[in-house]
Amino acid sequence: MKIFKKRGEMTHFQILSEISKQDPHLRQKDIAERLNITVQAVSENIKTLVDEGYINSRDGRSPYKITQKGIVKVKKDAINLRKYSDSVLETMNHYKSVWPAIACEKIKKNEQVGLYMEDGILYADKSKQNATASVLCDADVGEDLALTGLNGVIDLEIGQVIIISLPTIKKGGSRSTDLKLIEKIYEKEYKKWGVHKIDKVGIMGTIARVVANKLNIPIAIEYATAHSTVAATKKGLNIMVLAVGNMAKTLIKSLEEENIKYNIIDASKKI
Repeated sequence: MKIFKKRGEMTHFQILSEISKQDPHLRQKDIAERLNITVQAVSENIKTLVDEGYINSRDGRSPYKITQKGIVKVKKDAINLRKYSDSVLETMNHYKSVWPAIACEKIKKNEQVGLYMEDGILYADKSKQNATASVLCDADVGEDLALTGLNGVIDLEIGQVIIISLPTIKKGGSRSTDLKLIEKIYEKEYKKWGVHKIDKVGIMGTIARVVANKLNIPIAIEYATAHSTVAATKKGLNIMVLAVGNMAKTLIKSLEEENIKYNIIDASKKI
Protein backbone atom coordinates (compact mmCIF):
# COMPACT_ATOMS: atom_id res chain seq x y z
CA MET A 1 0.00 0.00 0.00
CA LYS A 2 1.48 3.34 -1.03
CA ILE A 3 1.53 5.72 1.91
CA PHE A 4 4.08 8.41 2.76
CA LYS A 5 6.63 6.95 0.36
CA LYS A 6 8.59 10.18 -0.07
CA ARG A 7 10.73 11.64 2.66
CA GLY A 8 8.89 14.28 4.68
CA GLU A 9 5.37 13.36 3.51
CA MET A 10 4.35 12.30 7.01
CA THR A 11 5.53 15.66 8.37
CA HIS A 12 3.63 17.46 5.61
CA PHE A 13 0.49 15.55 6.57
CA GLN A 14 0.89 16.42 10.26
CA ILE A 15 1.55 20.11 9.62
CA LEU A 16 -1.42 20.39 7.26
CA SER A 17 -3.58 18.62 9.84
CA GLU A 18 -2.58 21.15 12.51
CA ILE A 19 -3.21 24.11 10.20
CA SER A 20 -6.59 22.68 9.16
CA LYS A 21 -7.79 23.21 12.75
CA GLN A 22 -8.01 26.91 11.78
CA ASP A 23 -6.32 28.32 14.86
CA PRO A 24 -5.63 31.97 13.86
CA HIS A 25 -2.91 32.26 16.51
CA LEU A 26 -1.06 29.11 15.46
CA ARG A 27 2.69 29.72 15.33
CA GLN A 28 5.53 27.65 13.95
CA LYS A 29 6.71 27.17 17.54
CA ASP A 30 3.32 25.67 18.46
CA ILE A 31 3.47 23.22 15.56
CA ALA A 32 7.05 22.27 16.45
CA GLU A 33 6.08 21.49 20.04
CA ARG A 34 3.05 19.43 19.02
CA LEU A 35 4.99 17.38 16.47
CA ASN A 36 8.19 17.21 18.53
CA ILE A 37 10.35 18.63 15.74
CA THR A 38 12.46 21.80 15.44
CA VAL A 39 11.06 25.20 14.50
CA GLN A 40 13.49 25.22 11.57
CA ALA A 41 12.02 21.96 10.28
CA VAL A 42 8.52 23.42 10.54
CA SER A 43 9.60 26.55 8.67
CA GLU A 44 11.19 24.57 5.84
CA ASN A 45 8.17 22.30 5.48
CA ILE A 46 5.72 25.21 5.51
CA LYS A 47 7.72 26.91 2.76
CA THR A 48 7.43 23.74 0.65
CA LEU A 49 3.70 23.45 1.34
CA VAL A 50 3.17 27.10 0.36
CA ASP A 51 5.17 26.62 -2.85
CA GLU A 52 3.11 23.55 -3.73
CA GLY A 53 -0.18 25.38 -3.15
CA TYR A 54 -1.35 23.51 -0.05
CA ILE A 55 -1.15 26.53 2.27
CA ASN A 56 -1.79 30.26 1.94
CA SER A 57 0.47 32.50 4.02
CA ARG A 58 1.69 36.07 4.10
CA ASP A 59 5.47 36.05 3.72
CA GLY A 60 5.59 32.53 5.12
CA ARG A 61 4.28 33.67 8.50
CA SER A 62 1.08 33.09 10.43
CA PRO A 63 -1.83 33.16 10.09
CA TYR A 64 -1.70 30.07 7.92
CA LYS A 65 -4.69 28.87 5.94
CA ILE A 66 -5.06 25.53 4.26
CA THR A 67 -6.20 25.68 0.61
CA GLN A 68 -8.79 23.51 -1.10
CA LYS A 69 -5.90 21.58 -2.65
CA GLY A 70 -4.48 21.08 0.83
CA ILE A 71 -7.83 19.82 2.16
CA VAL A 72 -7.99 17.23 -0.63
CA LYS A 73 -4.46 16.10 0.18
CA VAL A 74 -5.14 15.76 3.92
CA LYS A 75 -8.30 13.75 3.28
CA LYS A 76 -6.56 11.45 0.81
CA ASP A 77 -3.58 10.88 3.13
CA ALA A 78 -5.88 10.31 6.11
CA ILE A 79 -7.87 7.68 4.19
CA ASN A 80 -4.69 5.93 3.07
CA LEU A 81 -3.35 6.00 6.63
CA ARG A 82 -6.58 4.55 7.97
CA LYS A 83 -6.54 1.75 5.38
CA TYR A 84 -2.94 0.98 6.22
CA SER A 85 -3.78 0.86 9.93
CA ASP A 86 -6.76 -1.41 9.23
CA SER A 87 -4.56 -3.79 7.22
CA VAL A 88 -2.02 -3.92 10.06
CA LEU A 89 -4.75 -4.62 12.61
CA GLU A 90 -6.18 -7.33 10.36
CA THR A 91 -2.75 -8.94 10.15
CA MET A 92 -2.31 -8.72 13.92
CA ASN A 93 -5.59 -10.55 14.40
CA HIS A 94 -3.92 -13.64 12.97
CA TYR A 95 -1.60 -13.60 15.97
CA LYS A 96 -4.30 -13.77 18.61
CA SER A 97 -4.04 -16.72 20.92
CA VAL A 98 -7.47 -18.25 20.25
CA TRP A 99 -9.81 -18.15 17.25
CA PRO A 100 -12.81 -20.15 16.04
CA ALA A 101 -13.48 -22.53 13.17
CA ILE A 102 -16.27 -24.96 12.32
CA ALA A 103 -15.60 -28.65 12.92
CA CYS A 104 -16.21 -30.89 9.90
CA GLU A 105 -15.91 -34.08 11.95
CA LYS A 106 -15.84 -35.10 15.60
CA ILE A 107 -12.67 -33.64 17.10
CA LYS A 108 -11.21 -33.98 20.60
CA LYS A 109 -9.20 -31.62 22.74
CA ASN A 110 -5.44 -31.43 22.02
CA GLU A 111 -5.77 -33.00 18.56
CA GLN A 112 -3.99 -31.38 15.62
CA VAL A 113 -6.28 -30.29 12.78
CA GLY A 114 -5.96 -28.95 9.26
CA LEU A 115 -7.58 -25.62 8.36
CA TYR A 116 -9.16 -24.53 5.09
CA MET A 117 -11.51 -21.85 3.77
CA GLU A 118 -14.69 -22.71 1.88
CA ASP A 119 -17.30 -20.13 0.84
CA GLY A 120 -15.54 -17.60 3.04
CA ILE A 121 -15.81 -19.76 6.19
CA LEU A 122 -12.94 -21.33 8.14
CA TYR A 123 -13.27 -25.11 8.65
CA ALA A 124 -11.20 -27.64 10.56
CA ASP A 125 -10.82 -31.41 10.19
CA LYS A 126 -8.13 -34.10 10.47
CA SER A 127 -7.11 -33.90 6.82
CA LYS A 128 -3.65 -32.74 5.73
CA GLN A 129 -3.66 -29.00 4.99
CA ASN A 130 -1.04 -26.29 4.57
CA ALA A 131 -2.35 -24.64 7.74
CA THR A 132 -2.69 -26.48 11.04
CA ALA A 133 -3.70 -25.69 14.61
CA SER A 134 -4.17 -27.30 18.02
CA VAL A 135 -7.65 -27.90 19.44
CA LEU A 136 -8.62 -26.50 22.84
CA CYS A 137 -11.96 -28.26 23.31
CA ASP A 138 -14.05 -31.21 22.12
CA ALA A 139 -16.43 -30.52 19.25
CA ASP A 140 -19.02 -32.45 17.25
CA VAL A 141 -19.65 -32.01 13.53
CA GLY A 142 -20.87 -28.48 12.80
CA GLU A 143 -19.90 -27.05 16.18
CA ASP A 144 -17.64 -24.09 16.77
CA LEU A 145 -14.11 -25.16 17.61
CA ALA A 146 -11.54 -23.22 19.68
CA LEU A 147 -8.07 -23.27 18.10
CA THR A 148 -4.60 -22.11 19.05
CA GLY A 149 -1.04 -22.35 17.72
CA LEU A 150 -1.71 -21.62 14.06
CA ASN A 151 1.05 -22.85 11.75
CA GLY A 152 1.37 -22.47 7.98
CA VAL A 153 -0.77 -20.50 5.55
CA ILE A 154 -4.45 -21.06 4.81
CA ASP A 155 -4.90 -21.66 1.09
CA LEU A 156 -7.05 -18.86 -0.24
CA GLU A 157 -7.60 -17.43 -3.70
CA ILE A 158 -8.90 -13.86 -3.84
CA GLY A 159 -12.34 -13.67 -5.39
CA GLN A 160 -13.51 -11.57 -8.34
CA VAL A 161 -16.37 -9.15 -8.90
CA ILE A 162 -18.84 -8.84 -11.78
CA ILE A 163 -20.50 -5.42 -11.79
CA ILE A 164 -23.81 -5.16 -13.63
CA SER A 165 -24.49 -1.52 -14.56
CA LEU A 166 -28.20 -0.68 -14.51
CA PRO A 167 -29.96 2.34 -16.08
CA THR A 168 -31.10 5.13 -13.76
CA ILE A 169 -34.78 5.88 -13.23
CA LYS A 170 -34.48 8.78 -15.70
CA LYS A 171 -33.38 6.25 -18.32
CA GLY A 172 -36.17 3.81 -17.56
CA GLY A 173 -34.85 1.94 -14.53
CA SER A 174 -35.77 -1.76 -14.40
CA ARG A 175 -38.04 -1.37 -17.46
CA SER A 176 -35.02 -0.46 -19.55
CA THR A 177 -32.88 -3.25 -18.09
CA ASP A 178 -31.97 -6.36 -20.09
CA LEU A 179 -33.22 -8.86 -17.53
CA LYS A 180 -32.45 -11.87 -19.72
CA LEU A 181 -28.80 -10.80 -19.96
CA ILE A 182 -28.49 -10.57 -16.18
CA GLU A 183 -30.24 -13.92 -15.76
CA LYS A 184 -27.78 -15.56 -18.16
CA ILE A 185 -24.79 -14.05 -16.38
CA TYR A 186 -26.08 -15.13 -13.00
CA GLU A 187 -26.87 -18.68 -14.11
CA LYS A 188 -23.83 -19.58 -16.26
CA GLU A 189 -22.19 -16.85 -18.34
CA TYR A 190 -20.04 -15.63 -15.44
CA LYS A 191 -17.54 -18.24 -16.64
CA LYS A 192 -16.68 -15.94 -19.56
CA TRP A 193 -14.72 -13.79 -17.12
CA GLY A 194 -12.87 -16.61 -15.40
CA VAL A 195 -15.30 -16.81 -12.48
CA HIS A 196 -16.04 -20.41 -11.54
CA LYS A 197 -19.21 -19.51 -9.62
CA ILE A 198 -21.09 -16.57 -8.13
CA ASP A 199 -21.16 -16.90 -4.35
CA LYS A 200 -23.06 -13.77 -3.33
CA VAL A 201 -25.03 -10.95 -4.94
CA GLY A 202 -24.93 -7.34 -3.79
CA ILE A 203 -27.07 -4.35 -4.75
CA MET A 204 -26.50 -0.61 -4.96
CA GLY A 205 -29.72 1.39 -5.38
CA THR A 206 -33.48 0.85 -5.36
CA ILE A 207 -33.58 -0.20 -9.01
CA ALA A 208 -31.01 -2.89 -8.27
CA ARG A 209 -33.33 -4.31 -5.62
CA VAL A 210 -36.26 -4.32 -8.05
CA VAL A 211 -34.19 -6.09 -10.72
CA ALA A 212 -33.03 -8.72 -8.22
CA ASN A 213 -36.62 -9.28 -7.09
CA LYS A 214 -37.88 -9.63 -10.67
CA LEU A 215 -35.27 -12.32 -11.33
CA ASN A 216 -35.70 -14.02 -7.92
CA ILE A 217 -32.00 -13.48 -7.22
CA PRO A 218 -31.23 -13.64 -3.47
CA ILE A 219 -29.61 -10.48 -2.13
CA ALA A 220 -26.76 -11.09 0.29
CA ILE A 221 -25.14 -7.63 0.39
CA GLU A 222 -27.21 -4.45 0.52
CA TYR A 223 -25.55 -2.10 3.01
CA ALA A 224 -21.99 -0.73 2.76
CA THR A 225 -21.82 -2.74 -0.45
CA ALA A 226 -18.38 -1.53 -1.55
CA HIS A 227 -16.75 -2.37 1.78
CA SER A 228 -18.62 -5.67 2.15
CA THR A 229 -17.75 -6.75 -1.40
CA VAL A 230 -14.04 -6.13 -0.85
CA ALA A 231 -14.17 -8.02 2.47
CA ALA A 232 -15.96 -10.97 0.82
CA THR A 233 -13.51 -11.25 -2.09
CA LYS A 234 -10.61 -11.30 0.37
CA LYS A 235 -12.20 -14.43 1.82
CA GLY A 236 -12.25 -16.05 -1.61
CA LEU A 237 -15.85 -15.28 -2.63
CA ASN A 238 -16.93 -14.18 -6.10
CA ILE A 239 -19.52 -11.40 -6.01
CA MET A 240 -22.00 -10.08 -8.56
CA VAL A 241 -23.10 -6.51 -7.84
CA LEU A 242 -26.12 -4.82 -9.40
CA ALA A 243 -25.31 -1.10 -9.41
CA VAL A 244 -27.42 1.80 -10.68
CA GLY A 245 -25.75 4.47 -12.82
CA ASN A 246 -22.69 6.03 -11.20
CA MET A 247 -23.12 4.19 -7.91
CA ALA A 248 -20.54 1.66 -9.07
CA LYS A 249 -17.79 4.31 -8.95
CA THR A 250 -17.31 3.89 -5.21
CA LEU A 251 -17.09 0.14 -5.59
CA ILE A 252 -14.67 0.33 -8.52
CA LYS A 253 -12.38 2.67 -6.60
CA SER A 254 -12.29 0.29 -3.63
CA LEU A 255 -11.58 -2.70 -5.85
CA GLU A 256 -8.76 -0.95 -7.68
CA GLU A 257 -7.17 0.20 -4.42
CA GLU A 258 -7.11 -3.42 -3.24
CA ASN A 259 -6.04 -4.82 -6.66
CA ILE A 260 -9.15 -7.00 -6.89
CA LYS A 261 -10.11 -8.15 -10.38
CA TYR A 262 -13.48 -7.00 -11.70
CA ASN A 263 -15.53 -6.79 -14.89
CA ILE A 264 -18.30 -4.33 -15.80
CA ILE A 265 -21.29 -5.27 -17.94
CA ASP A 266 -23.82 -2.73 -19.19
CA ALA A 267 -27.28 -4.25 -18.74
CA SER A 268 -29.23 -1.46 -20.45
CA LYS A 269 -31.53 -2.64 -23.21
CA LYS A 270 -30.08 -1.97 -26.63
CA ILE A 271 -32.42 0.20 -28.69
